[in-house]
Order: sequence, then C-alpha cells, then structure tokens
Amino acid sequence: MTADLPYLAFDTSAAAGSVAIGAWPRVMACRLLEERHGHAAQLVPAIDRALADCGVDREGLRGIVVGEGPGSFTGVRVAAATAKGLAHALDLPLWAIPSLAAAALAEDVGTIRYVLFDARSDRVYGACYGVGSSSVQELVEPHGGTLREVLSGDVPGGAVFVGDGSHRHRAAIEGAGFAVGPGPSRSLAEGLLRLVALRPGVSPVAQVAAWEPRYVRAASAERGWSP
Repeated sequence: MTADLPYLAFDTSAAAGSVAIGAWPRVMACRLLEERHGHAAQLVPAIDRALADCGVDREGLRGIVVGEGPGSFTGVRVAAATAKGLAHALDLPLWAIPSLAAAALAEDVGTIRYVLFDARSDRVYGACYGVGSSSVQELVEPHGGTLREVLSGDVPGGAVFVGDGSHRHRAAIEGAGFAVGPGPSRSLAEGLLRLVALRPGVSPVAQVAAWEPRYVRAASAERGWSP
C-alpha cells in the first residue's frame, strides 16, 4: 500500500545539502552534500546512492518532499528543478516544505526555535517556529534581512536560535542576550520527513509544472549580493 512506502526528501537551500529516504520516524538512508557549489552535480548521484543504500527503487517511492527555500538561489533552483523532474518522470506527488521549518526540526533544543540561514555578510533568512512532540507552528513567517533587524525585532520569548546563520553569528546573538543551539542533530532532509509526518493534512503541490520555490525576493537579504 502507498502508506507503507517511503518518501524521497532532499534540500540544497543551505551550505550542507542532504538527501533522505524514509517515513518519519523511520529514516532508511541519508546522504550529505558538503560542497555548496557542487550541489547541482551531486544531488542526483546522492539520491541514487541513498536509494541503493536502503534497496529502494525509484518506482517504490510514495512521493517527493523538497525544501522550497528560502536560501541560496542556486541551491533552491537545483532542488526545485530536480524535484519537478522526478515527480513528472515517476508520476509521483510532490510536497514543497519551507526549508527554514525543516531546519527547526533538524535540531532538538527548546520548544521555540528561531532559524537563521546565512545570506552572506550580516544578512540572513529567518523564521521562528514553536515545536512540540506532535505539532509545529509558525510564529514568525519566513523573511530576509540583516541580523540587526532580526535581533531588534519581535523575537518570541524563550526562543533558541538555530541554523547555519545562527552558528556563524553566535557571538553577536549571544551578546544580544539570546541563546544559540549547539548544532543540528539531523539533516534538513530528515527534518523534511519529520515535518511531513507532523502535518499529515498538508496537500501535495497541485500543479507541479507551474510550481516555483520560495525565494523571499522582496527582502533586503537579496539586495546587493549574489550567491
């Protein structure tokens, strides 16, 4: 039955890309893509290796789960194009999940997690989530801006900062009186699998060919730089 089949999940929005096969809480295989500028060449081979690791054929998947951004423009585009191509070729449903939410679920620290992705210089992409054992709630929607704007803005009480942007700017964040998590305990792809399980009512993309990832273009994080 379809419900017994695993998902293929992957995300290349941040510096470390990842691929995972499974249905949370069971992760059958996971592969990391360490070289940010090599995601385009590495993603499909990593998918094939992950499938081989757990002995699953592409035809034996339940669906595709992709991190929709925001993040590196190139990385987000690579993941989106690959997801759309696989969904079309294999006639599988496609779920598009915010990459920042996946990052929140990739860490096990506190119940309020403010995720920051590094966008070079002092710029970041951010969002904040309340994470429970069986639910996840968006408290601050995905946005782009400077670190100063985030720290001087509305940071929910008790929030712990996570994500690669938080780790890069740890000194500044902690100097402003906020906590920073120790680092991820799982990959973003595994976070995607967990998020799909926590949001069982979320529908797949209705029109895969017309779907576009989430770039958060209007924010200051996209002005004056090019990843």
